[in-house]
Amino acid sequence: MKKTSTRLADGRELVYYDLRDDTVRDAADRRPPAPTVTTSEIRADPLRGDRVAIASHRQGRTYHPPADACPLCPSREGRPSEIPDSSYDVVVFENRFPSLAGDFGRCEVVCFTPDHHASFADLSEPQARLVLDAWTDRTAELSRLPSVTQVFCFENRGPEIGVTLGHPHGQIYAYPFTTPRTARTLRSLAGHKKATGGENLFDAVLAGELAGERIVLEGEHWVAFVPYAAHWPYEAHLYPRRRVPDLLGLDEAARAEFPRVYLELLRRFDRIFGPGEPPTPYIAAWHQAPFGSGVRAAAGAGVSRDDFALHLELFTIRRTSGKLKFLAGSESGMDVFINDVPPERAAERLREVASS
Repeated sequence: MKKTSTRLADGRELVYYDLRDDTVRDAADRRPPAPTVTTSEIRADPLRGDRVAIASHRQGRTYHPPADACPLCPSREGRPSEIPDSSYDVVVFENRFPSLAGDFGRCEVVCFTPDHHASFADLSEPQARLVLDAWTDRTAELSRLPSVTQVFCFENRGPEIGVTLGHPHGQIYAYPFTTPRTARTLRSLAGHKKATGGENLFDAVLAGELAGERIVLEGEHWVAFVPYAAHWPYEAHLYPRRRVPDLLGLDEAARAEFPRVYLELLRRFDRIFGPGEPPTPYIAAWHQAPFGSGVRAAAGAGVSRDDFALHLELFTIRRTSGKLKFLAGSESGMDVFINDVPPERAAERLREVASS
């Protein structure tokens, strides 16, 4: 992997990640410099105990542009984009309309491919490995910022999810706090460790799933399963067999196998609802341990970063052909999910649609 860092006309950082070491990236952003105005702030909810990012400037963000005006495609003569070069392998840049900025964190966009009409599942294994390397590098870089406590790499796919740019891309949020979801997990981790005299909850969950009926696919270094208490109609969790706290902890063997396993999992998601169905909308979310004092602040003494288990959660909001799972009264009002698809049946379906 070759990494080339540059700046856009308005000062935002842009980083190219290339498969070839001899690739030269010297194209300049020819657009007139225009300062990016952000109004991000973080407000704490005293009753719920969580935080809300207030980012009113995002009302003006780019919304479903035509393909020939996509800001994530490479630049071409007469139509400059967010990526100055005429081609790229993988590129990461600071979001022009960030939810988090400055002292309140940072938001980045990750473009997986220059092909506007592709998806992550269409990538080759070397391309998918390059994305993994980019996620890992950005996690390392962002974790060094003094305002950052947790790094979250994710992909929203499909207009049903709320995606406003059709080009295959993901995002990275660098939060200035430990997110509520991770804090709850850390508290469960601490409680289980204390109650069992030291057992790791992630290890126990993975061992239980490996002995059960909800395994979707297995590799030498990775395993995917539908969790016992799946919240979403079709939801799969992907774990490395060797517990590590973040992407930085993966060894070369796990990195080498990841593209094959993950691409197969994504392709199965696209076949859940049968031929002729539109692409399956999904969210793919990497869960990593917080940095600095984030773990201790959330879980207290007795739990370290090494107790956390890196994993990816992949789920769709489509519950059956032509129907979506909406977060209605119970889910949105009380945080109590109601799942219409038994997890065992979801796992069975994901095994049925294997490509081989």
